Amino acid sequence: MRRTARFRKIVAAGGVLTLGLVAVVAGCSADDGTDGASASPSSSASATADTSAADQAALEQVVVEGEPGAAATVTLPETPFTVGDVAARILTPGTGETLEEGQIVALDSTWVSGEDGSALGSTHDEGGAPEQLVLDGTSLPTAFVEALVGQQVGVRALLAIPGEPTRVAVVDIPSAQTVPDRAEGTAVTPPEGLPTVTLAEDGAPSIEPVAGDPPTTLVSQDLITGTGPVVAETDTVIAHYSGWLWDGTSFDSSWERGTPASFSLQQVVQGWTQGLAGKTVGSQVLLVIPPDLGYGAEDNGDIPGGSTLVFVVDLLGTVPAPAA
Repeated sequence: MRRTARFRKIVAAGGVLTLGLVAVVAGCSADDGTDGASASPSSSASATADTSAADQAALEQVVVEGEPGAAATVTLPETPFTVGDVAARILTPGTGETLEEGQIVALDSTWVSGEDGSALGSTHDEGGAPEQLVLDGTSLPTAFVEALVGQQVGVRALLAIPGEPTRVAVVDIPSAQTVPDRAEGTAVTPPEGLPTVTLAEDGAPSIEPVAGDPPTTLVSQDLITGTGPVVAETDTVIAHYSGWLWDGTSFDSSWERGTPASFSLQQVVQGWTQGLAGKTVGSQVLLVIPPDLGYGAEDNGDIPGGSTLVFVVDLLGTVPAPAA
């Protein structure tokens, strides 16, 4: 495994992060941590922003040496060093653009074990590059996100993650990328026989269903073709989306929550993976997903078994999967 995957792997190993997303997106994963059709992306992370005073005080005693942007030396006040919940504090403010929730951020990190203070690795080792993650509670612990939002690019932060053992990291944010609010590109006229999509002024979609039986094979139809990078089936996607049953019954929408979702295309129903891989960032895609590529014959929350699903997805950005 390349060290560029260290942040993602260590956070996941610490048990603070579940890849649970809106259930209709992630529900096909047996271990995604969700079981309802209405769970929001941000509610899926198990980290909490209510860090205890004791954990925060313990983090204040950690000594960090070294300049931001380079590997840090971390000295723990005692070993074993433990926290009961995720704790974060800002070490050095940045001077760049203000960080906003939902941005794609680069993270350089240096990790040590709370058991004995030993090094667990760093993205600075062996010429490694920063990792790219979404600044939200799906990709990162909520307490850490809340500490970073409103800071500026160049910020250096300290993070402690509970587990066996506790893991402590010094994290630098050298850059951030803002994703657009809606799909942008060339409008495409879809073929007849598909639900008609109408966009509100802010870009939120609605549909007019069509009579008759639904398609029995996957439909992945561009409504807008973007000019961004091609989406790979291993990418994490940042997207606004709305979902309906074939008869037009709405069951979920990121537009209603007011923020895009981020999710790995390896953690979604097959219709999403197959229908979005190969599309370009900036596109708006109409997906019609037959039951065998969705939830099959089983009920899933408000979605009856055997349902054909209709989605309109605005592809706003991607985070490539770390190389093994």
